[in-house]
Amino acid sequence: MARSPLGASMVGRIIRVVLGFGVACLAAGLTLVLFVYTPLELATETGSERALEVAVLALHAATHSAVFAAPFAFIAAVYGEWQNLGSWLYYCVVGIAIAAVGLFAQFQADGANSYAVTAFLVAGLVAGLVYWLLSGRFAAGGQGPTQEVILPQRPSTPPPGTPNSPSARAATH
Repeated sequence: MARSPLGASMVGRIIRVVLGFGVACLAAGLTLVLFVYTPLELATETGSERALEVAVLALHAATHSAVFAAPFAFIAAVYGEWQNLGSWLYYCVVGIAIAAVGLFAQFQADGANSYAVTAFLVAGLVAGLVYWLLSGRFAAGGQGPTQEVILPQRPSTPPPGTPNSPSARAATH
């Protein structure tokens, strides 16, 4: 029994969305960890112990991000696929909004400092951008972002016999 193209297309979209979400969460986790360990600090440290520590912390942060963000991201991805939204701006704004909700939930009792706010919002931006790169840009018709190219056109010459045609001008001179 042959599979319908619509069913295959839907399965492909689901796989693309899930993989995009997973990698976006990994990017968000790594971004948050890089607010703890600066790239300069990592460059000056030698040894694989620090790199392993960063990787483990990034995986933990990605897991927490994924658990929290999954319902919100699912709604945003379904809406984006349904409306064929392939704009990077939509996915970045959604990522920032989800991060803002996470920030509010995390620091509701204690309050957040500006460094934590920056870390959360940048992580949301990075996650939204990574999701768009891997998945969201293909929501607009399945082909990635497309722009209509409008080429300049040469002015057409009027048909012979009209007052501005080359043959009419030659006959009058």
